[in-house]
Amino acid sequence: MSIKDNLNTIKESLPSHVKLVAVSKTKPISDIEEAYAAGQRVFGENKIQEMTEKQEVLPKDIEWHMIGHIQRNKVKYMAEYVALIHGVDSLKLLREINKQAKKHNRVIPCLLQIHIAEEDTKFGFDENDLNELIASNEIGELSNIKIVGLMGMATFTDNGQQIRKEFKQLKNLFEKTKSVFPDLSQLSMGMSGDYKIALEEGSTMIRVGSSIFGSRN
Repeated sequence: MSIKDNLNTIKESLPSHVKLVAVSKTKPISDIEEAYAAGQRVFGENKIQEMTEKQEVLPKDIEWHMIGHIQRNKVKYMAEYVALIHGVDSLKLLREINKQAKKHNRVIPCLLQIHIAEEDTKFGFDENDLNELIASNEIGELSNIKIVGLMGMATFTDNGQQIRKEFKQLKNLFEKTKSVFPDLSQLSMGMSGDYKIALEEGSTMIRVGSSIFGSRN
């Protein structure tokens, strides 16, 4: 199956309101060009440097999403062009994004990353942290960022019930947060291995790499 075929197969199964982020991290420019030629415009990268190098040579109507863990000192390299930052896991990071966005006279959309997995390796806010952040006055003063939704990663497991439970938890939190932040519209959950469950549980954005581009080396 070609990249084009893989993309078409996935897109045919998606509800119209769900955005597909093609995870192109570690993949060569030629693969992205092939996906672009097949109509894909949203790509996700997990390293700011790699994303910036690709952004410089690829068509300018591509929407670049930063989906990896972010080092604050690197935010400045993507502030000019990034379309959405998925992995925002601290107020310090929000401050830095706000500061760099201001330099480019932009408002950068962000997703707050929520820790839902049972593994300790995943980053993100827990429910208490999230409530504290929302209650803090400071978040309203950061005028160059816009929190548009939540993001989370389920435990890496074959146990579908556990994955479903974690996605349900994130969806419930999303609905609660929405009552405070009416602008919240994006729920980014689901990757190649579990996006079908994520869709059933209310995801509006899935991040798919290997099912499009083939497995990574």
